[in-house]
Amino acid sequence: MEKRNSTSNDYIVIKAQEDGVNVIGLTRGSDTRFHHSEKLDQGEVMIAQFTEHTSAIKIRGNAKIFTSFGEVESEAKK
Repeated sequence: MEKRNSTSNDYIVIKAQEDGVNVIGLTRGSDTRFHHSEKLDQGEVMIAQFTEHTSAIKIRGNAKIFTSFGEVESEAKK
């Protein structure tokens, strides 16, 4: 049986549906902070991983997000 630690190291795939999609990595721990950000243009794909440092990923803009749990789409602010 595979043993998984508290940092599951799961990957997600983010595909920008418009220019200027922001992908922001948030830290783990008592203070949640931004630790990395990327800007994607339409059609660009980013593969991101949850690690011992990254506990959450915020996506701002219109993008498709693919995870082991399924697919979800973020929307641009209206």
